[in-house]
Amino acid sequence: MEKVRKQIVEMVKRSKSILLMPSAPVDGDSLGSSLALYLVFKKLGKQVTVVCADPVPDSFQFLPTTKVISHDFSLSNDFIVTLDCAKSKLKTIETKLEHDKFNIIITAKAGQFTDKDVSFHHGPSKYDLIITVDTGDLSQLGRFYEDNPELFTSIPVVNIDHHASNDFFGKINYVDVMSSSTTELLIPLIHDFEKDSELELMDEDIATLLLAGIITDTGSFQNANTTPRSFAASALLVKHGARQQEIIHHVFKTKHLSTLKLWGRILSHIKVDQQHKFVWSTISRKDFDETRARDDETGGIIDELLTNAPGTEIVLLLKERTDGMAGGSLRSTTPAVDVSQIAEMFGGGGHVQASGFKFPCDNFEEAAKMIVEKIREFQAKRLGVSANFQENIENETKKIAKKSQQKEQNEPSNEGKEEKTEKRVSSKTVTKSVSKDKNMEETSFTETVVKKAKPKDNVTTFELEPGFTYKFED
Repeated sequence: MEKVRKQIVEMVKRSKSILLMPSAPVDGDSLGSSLALYLVFKKLGKQVTVVCADPVPDSFQFLPTTKVISHDFSLSNDFIVTLDCAKSKLKTIETKLEHDKFNIIITAKAGQFTDKDVSFHHGPSKYDLIITVDTGDLSQLGRFYEDNPELFTSIPVVNIDHHASNDFFGKINYVDVMSSSTTELLIPLIHDFEKDSELELMDEDIATLLLAGIITDTGSFQNANTTPRSFAASALLVKHGARQQEIIHHVFKTKHLSTLKLWGRILSHIKVDQQHKFVWSTISRKDFDETRARDDETGGIIDELLTNAPGTEIVLLLKERTDGMAGGSLRSTTPAVDVSQIAEMFGGGGHVQASGFKFPCDNFEEAAKMIVEKIREFQAKRLGVSANFQENIENETKKIAKKSQQKEQNEPSNEGKEEKTEKRVSSKTVTKSVSKDKNMEETSFTETVVKKAKPKDNVTTFELEPGFTYKFED
């Protein structure tokens, strides 16, 4: 990694105008990384621009210099009109403004110019280096990549990230999947810039931005990606003046009323599949509208609440976006389940225990059903169970019925004994009085097992099993 960091230092030294691009939607790590580098490069005398396709969430507005982030940019300030004078020589050029139109009047010395003699293009890009942070692949840059794909082949790209799903799309790739966050990766890089420039670059604001990335990506040091290096890096940043309590207060202890209402909707929509150890919830545009909440206000609930469900291995929060996409956040409660594999099924990626994706959909409800079934299939294969719940019921019914028939064939016939049909619903013992002159009591169930039992003192006792009910017949 030291060699890669040295290459980045040399690339930045040769650059004059740098474009910093965090992934979208932005979080504490992508914001902290981009803004920390912005402050470092400004101290090194560089022209720096930070652009992001999505707005900064309210919970991160407290971070230093968030106002420098632009939500739009142009590759060049110049629009060039080229006139080919090979066939006709230029005599005069006149300009005239008519309302909202600017006319350029060109007169030839002899003959005339045609539209074939005129061409248009943009001037050279005003950026000579692009640095992406916390970005697994270029599509995570949103519309900036979609509208300007040529930009990322014409200008050198430095890719700084910690996601296992990273595509290594940069000319220089500073990627460490063992790092808890991208900001953790920047600490030794900033130290290298300090040594090269002989300047003291780290200050309280930069330290706070870097610590915000570590705290948010580790869930305040609760997630499995927390390492001894994370604690050591955080201690160093606090030593440099990082405002740890300010981060905790704004990120974890401050919630808008609209956020609380939205979280209530999410919790009310929770579905649990115990067989596949899977919990999920959905949030529609209607829910956003009725709670007056923004898209970024779903952040945090999947880590703070949904992952607490007992017996769960996979947690999914699926939300309907405004751009015709379904956005999914995935978490696993055990390193044995790699949710980045699930995210990749839908064009996303991330870490083993925390990943995400965006999936195009015309109908959110239908898309949600499809995504849930795919995750069930993933878990069914991993756990060795059927993905179809009804199929499991039918298979279990056949097994139990077969055992009962074998047992019945092995028992001698006892005339006068009562036949009982048992449907098991709990593991506790249930006692039921049976009388021939009473009407038959029956409850409707999906599976039954026939057993014979001899009543004693007009009372029959059965040990019942989960998943079944019972009925008595004369």
